[in-house]
Amino acid sequence: MNRSEIVKKIKELGVIAVIRMSDTEKLKKVVEAIHKGGVSAIEITMTTPNALKVIEELSKAMGDEILIGVGSVLNISTAIDAINAGAKYVVSPILKIEIILEVHKYDLPVLPGCFSPTEIQLAYEKGADIIKVFPADVVGMQFFKAVKAPLPHLNLMPTGGVTLTNAGEWIKSGACAVGVGSALLGKKAIDEENYFQLTENAKTLIHSINSIKN
Repeated sequence: MNRSEIVKKIKELGVIAVIRMSDTEKLKKVVEAIHKGGVSAIEITMTTPNALKVIEELSKAMGDEILIGVGSVLNISTAIDAINAGAKYVVSPILKIEIILEVHKYDLPVLPGCFSPTEIQLAYEKGADIIKVFPADVVGMQFFKAVKAPLPHLNLMPTGGVTLTNAGEWIKSGACAVGVGSALLGKKAIDEENYFQLTENAKTLIHSINSIKN
């Protein structure tokens, strides 16, 4: 898929699972479990041990089944390394315009982290495909409604404050998709290797999103 097709796919899916795990042995099982529940866009953060190797292995094993991206990217070199490993989109907690420009050379989308309306609009003008509002729990859903009113052209995605049952409300408030981490990937379930629970979490999340979209 090219850049525009990937963006379209993310918006159709409505959610990116943000995975930040220290136990990479369990990570693939976690991905399989949430994929079974309907969550197919997976962001492996660079704070995950051996993140590039994880991305490469997941891309080879499940590349046709999941849409894998890289998160917590802070510089161009990390973005390129992740793309070479198989990442199909690049997510950052901050706005660095040079990352947007470089990744677009590969015809892949960039999702930079922004906070203020001015920063969000600047990211859009510099080519950001989807803007990750982070930390979204600080500003809440009302912020999305307020920003989208004068700036309806923006693709906004909250990360922080999204739960299994309020994801649809974020979409209703103006988000094109949501980023979800700990709410989906319960630590207790992972520690106990209760992958059935992770699948059920994913189903609950997808139901919340689809109840608004449909």
